[in-house]
Amino acid sequence: MKRLMAAICALCLAAAIPAAATPAWAQSPQTPERAVAWKPPAAQEVKKQAMAWLDGKKADAAARAKAETIWSGLSSQALEDEVLVRLVETFAVADANAAKLLAMCSQPRSQLIVPGQPWLADRSESPLFVNNLRLFYARWLVHESLFDEAQEQLAGLEPGDVAAPAALLFYQSVVWHGLLNRESGMKSLDELLQGEQTSPRRYVALARLMLADLKDLQEDTLDHIARRMEDIRRRLDLGRAGPKVRSEEDGVVESLDKLIKKLEEQEQEESGGASSIRSSSPAKESQIMGGKGPGEVEKKKIGSGSGWGDLPPKEREAALQDVGRDLPSHYREVIEQYFRRLAGEESGK
Repeated sequence: MKRLMAAICALCLAAAIPAAATPAWAQSPQTPERAVAWKPPAAQEVKKQAMAWLDGKKADAAARAKAETIWSGLSSQALEDEVLVRLVETFAVADANAAKLLAMCSQPRSQLIVPGQPWLADRSESPLFVNNLRLFYARWLVHESLFDEAQEQLAGLEPGDVAAPAALLFYQSVVWHGLLNRESGMKSLDELLQGEQTSPRRYVALARLMLADLKDLQEDTLDHIARRMEDIRRRLDLGRAGPKVRSEEDGVVESLDKLIKKLEEQEQEESGGASSIRSSSPAKESQIMGGKGPGEVEKKKIGSGSGWGDLPPKEREAALQDVGRDLPSHYREVIEQYFRRLAGEESGK
């Protein structure tokens, strides 16, 4: 999981890798639903729309000349990511909010809480303007591991709404994958792969990995629990320790309880079957022993609950080794954190 997320982050930033094929304009006659895969718009068509937007803003000659410089030298086979950046730079020429957003997204995050961008929800603005800026902003949020904020910006956007449809579907998929939303993630990945012939190769390669990963993901397995704990750690690293995180922590403990109970029941069933086989032929030498004892057994103090926090370090280490013997190494931390949580709850009683 960690290796896959690292690969996602690395390939998200690799904007200079060549695309698989030349983009082509998507506006075609209506066809049966999903019969033809989406296609990205041609670079020159996006430029045309950008200049028309400038005209609508009544930009002066200097602003228009600057925009022409931004689009100069653009190849007809330019990657959609490059087209998106030039489009946003054009917006920044004539709009102060777009200029501030471009500046912020051009460098790493410098504070835990990013400033809100309510103007991106302004319905009076041009869809060309707000839709592409939302995508541009969401890309940066994903790079900064702010998946919840990125999800808000990407919500409701469709491939035909933006100049970089493959990027839209890819970043939507990364968000769903990071938030462990299996159904939504597989849906966006499937849609992305429908247009793989016109998508950047890095998106296609990573989409296939994420799709295979999500197909095998099952709720309440140790793998799923480990990923949820990793998401909790991400949120805590971002300074998020509110009700949502505490609710997720409680959910992880509950899932571990269910998993452990299930394993205990399986073990009891197996040991019960073995016991019945062994007792089918009692030992011949068995007999009732005599004596005048009261029949009382000395009670041993074994502690309540798990007693995990009371174990000496060596015994705790041995117990961890025994519990996680047949599991991948990265699950060890999940188990240890679970028992620490139980120990903390017992000490607070």
